[in-house]
Amino acid sequence: MKKLLSVILIAVCTLCGEKVSGCTNFIITKGASADGSCMVTYAADSHTLYGELYFRPAADYPAGTLMDVIEWDTGRKLGQIPQVAHTYSVVGNMNEHQLTIAETTYGGRAELENTPGLIDYGSLIYITLQRAKNAREAIHVMCELLNAYGYHSSGESFSIVDPNEAWIFELIGKGAEMKDAKGKTVKGWSNGAVWVARRIPDGYISGHANQARITTFPLRDGKTSISSKEITKIYLPTVETVYADDVISFAKLKGYYPKDAPDAQFSFCDAYAPVDFSAARYCESRVWMAFYRCNPELMAPYEDYARGDNLNNRFPLWIKAAKKLELRDVMLLMRDHFEGTSMDMTKDLGAGPYACPYRWRPMTWEYNGKEYLHERATATQQTGFSFVAQSRSDLPDGFGGILWFGVDDAGSNCYMPMFCGITKVPYELQEGNGSLVDYSPTAAFWKFTKVSQLAYSRYSDMIKHINQKQDELENHFIADIRDMQSKVLKIYESNPQKMREYLTEYSNRAAKQVCEEWDHLFEYLLVKYNDGNVKQEKEGRFLKTNTEIPQCEDPEHPAYPERWYKMIVDDCGKNIEYKH
Repeated sequence: MKKLLSVILIAVCTLCGEKVSGCTNFIITKGASADGSCMVTYAADSHTLYGELYFRPAADYPAGTLMDVIEWDTGRKLGQIPQVAHTYSVVGNMNEHQLTIAETTYGGRAELENTPGLIDYGSLIYITLQRAKNAREAIHVMCELLNAYGYHSSGESFSIVDPNEAWIFELIGKGAEMKDAKGKTVKGWSNGAVWVARRIPDGYISGHANQARITTFPLRDGKTSISSKEITKIYLPTVETVYADDVISFAKLKGYYPKDAPDAQFSFCDAYAPVDFSAARYCESRVWMAFYRCNPELMAPYEDYARGDNLNNRFPLWIKAAKKLELRDVMLLMRDHFEGTSMDMTKDLGAGPYACPYRWRPMTWEYNGKEYLHERATATQQTGFSFVAQSRSDLPDGFGGILWFGVDDAGSNCYMPMFCGITKVPYELQEGNGSLVDYSPTAAFWKFTKVSQLAYSRYSDMIKHINQKQDELENHFIADIRDMQSKVLKIYESNPQKMREYLTEYSNRAAKQVCEEWDHLFEYLLVKYNDGNVKQEKEGRFLKTNTEIPQCEDPEHPAYPERWYKMIVDDCGKNIEYKH
């Protein structure tokens, strides 16, 4: 079981029945960030996912070497493919050249899931990261893998980001083999996939969250838009769209798009993953929320779509933010619970008296013959790990790429700087240090889980302390990394390997520091809020009585919110009325 959990760590984002589990990606182009970096976020959410950070060192292989293709969701060996002569090192979802690939599973049409190909979505990511230096090269590699070996998973959206460009790449398989009455394979079917990749214009932001988002796209003109037959042209800087040759013809073959309809009006999403209420309310709502935070005036009119009330009011694939985003702005997007909107999870009865923005499963439930739902926010309790990947074009690769990595619920974690040039993962984040069924006092995941589980019981009070600690540590690392830039560049000029060693030591120290701080935070919250009381403090110390016995002064006993008392009275007021 431990081996299986390790294998599936990176991306168990399949959706069980409803589109309520899964992952979240927000993409920030170079021109949309305050510091000129490209950024992409990822929340890997699953109730069976343990948060660890994996490292794959660069390696050289002799001619004729084969590599195993292991399905990420099951750990099952799918087959073997030829290994390349040299692979790049990979930290999490970022390689040594600052290339990051993240994903969200949207599933799409169920009959297209059983494609008998060899490359599943996880292998597509991690094989590509070991073979590509930038986003365009990654698309080329992915196309070659799909064409050569076929696709093995359901519908996926990928974020492909390097220091200069950001792309969204969506694909889906072709299902079981199609045969005619004579048993021959129908022309137009293969074990590959249909897909579209689009470059996000510089200065814009985009995102996806378990729902396909590419609708119409410019058709082949040989300069800005090409088909996979011309995949070598992907390296031309003018190319901004590339798609599978048969992405439209296959949809017509399957009846997803009318045979006589114009190709120019073809929508990938509407053909292969039509939006329904569940997709809008559980998935698109997360993207809308991030867009709304970045440009409220532009996005407010689309709230009815995010709620699933008006599926025709679809918002754009990308938008311009009202201002350029700082790194911490992007981190905060991952900690959102729809606060301040009609879907605010802190406001209804389900939040309890302390405004807890989390709901335990199941996500849908019935009462008096009607079906109801819990919201699915970006920050959720079942996150195994999340990150904000930052790629900086003006710095050497090993230093320019930072995977700001956190484990457990993004709302109450802390992002730790893992440079893409490190040669060793911090012990607190290493594979095998605990699991979901094996508690480890030294594992970062369990240190963060202790704090989040405690906070859920008195959220509105405890989250203030957690946010303060997040602000303190994350701002410290951001400032520290900025201040040490000249030193790192000097080391790099004389010895690039020494720079990697220096950055490895820094990332390992950062993880250790954060984990120690979170241990202290847990102890502080446990003492301060023990038994529903709130101990008084002065200058950071709990107040004690002047006796030889170290007792605390009388703690505060804060009342429930007035609104909560009203709900209690409405529910059972006659039974609990005080009689004078």
